Amino acid sequence: MTALTTRLGIAYPIIQAPMLGVSNPALAATVSNAGGLGSVGISASTPEQATAMIAEIRALTDKPFNVNMFCHRPEVANAATEAAWLAHMKPWFDEFGATPPSPLASPYYTLVDNDAMVDALVAAAPPVLSFHFGLPSADAIAALKAAGIVLFASATTLAEALQVEAAGIDVIVAQGTEAGGHRGVFDPEHGDAGIGTFALTRLIAAKTAVPVVAAGGIMDGQGIAAALTLGAQAAQLGTAFILTPESSANAAYRDALQSARALRTGLTAAISGRSARGIVNRFHLEVGGPTAPTIPDYPLPYHAGKALVAAAVAKGNHDFSVQWAGQAAGLARALPATELVQTLVAETRAAQQAQAI
Repeated sequence: MTALTTRLGIAYPIIQAPMLGVSNPALAATVSNAGGLGSVGISASTPEQATAMIAEIRALTDKPFNVNMFCHRPEVANAATEAAWLAHMKPWFDEFGATPPSPLASPYYTLVDNDAMVDALVAAAPPVLSFHFGLPSADAIAALKAAGIVLFASATTLAEALQVEAAGIDVIVAQGTEAGGHRGVFDPEHGDAGIGTFALTRLIAAKTAVPVVAAGGIMDGQGIAAALTLGAQAAQLGTAFILTPESSANAAYRDALQSARALRTGLTAAISGRSARGIVNRFHLEVGGPTAPTIPDYPLPYHAGKALVAAAVAKGNHDFSVQWAGQAAGLARALPATELVQTLVAETRAAQQAQAI
């Protein structure tokens, strides 16, 4: 137990990451029922859909859970940039007899300047709400806190963590560069410091007064114990839960994660417009290769990316499939979510006992 687990009302310092497209109410509720903190992403949802998803989780568990919302800057359309990007992608669409979508549209919502979603979340009042890519307005934060919601926010640098602390957020998620999925960098145009999970966790824990959750490359109890030793009050694991039968990962994703391909992950912005870590494939190497033009604003490229994946899969080809995974993906285990949580708890306790000797 840590001060954070006591505050949240969970038994173990284990948080299942809110992997949009992979996590779902069943997985989140199972993890929460097992004593961790289950999570779902709602940035692809309308306020009505988000409300329904929260209600679905509540029907499956009476334990705390987390919903995650993106806080990226709303995209700015640029017809010339988008046309050049679609022209760049055309040869791969041609390979599968498909046509790139035009114009590009955003498949995801942001909480920035989104009063309807803020109102829906205040009304639904999930136990925990986490932010990625930045923060909503001060008014939104105040309204959400007044609703009794515990607020988390990702940070990839100490400077971002200090912004999170100053904004009155309750918990900082220290996202190291090892993490699978999208980097939570606030201002990607200024670059990514690429700080590792354990260095970042220790830095933020030492320099802020806010509870810290370590995220990125943590796959087992030994990693959780190490994070706790460095000052984290919980660890967030995403890739570790992809192979659970409760996750929404498809068969190709599961096969890749259990193959030698999982040992090579890389960062690319070509899929969505923002840097994200996944199992390296033709999307990384070819679409995002050295001849790629300027990428349109996130998340507009995802519209074309999803269309290319669908065209390829329709022909039985998974060479472009989006398979987000962290650097320690090779440690993934195909266990039911409840058993995985129990295994992580046992491993963490054993590692802590070994440290005490």
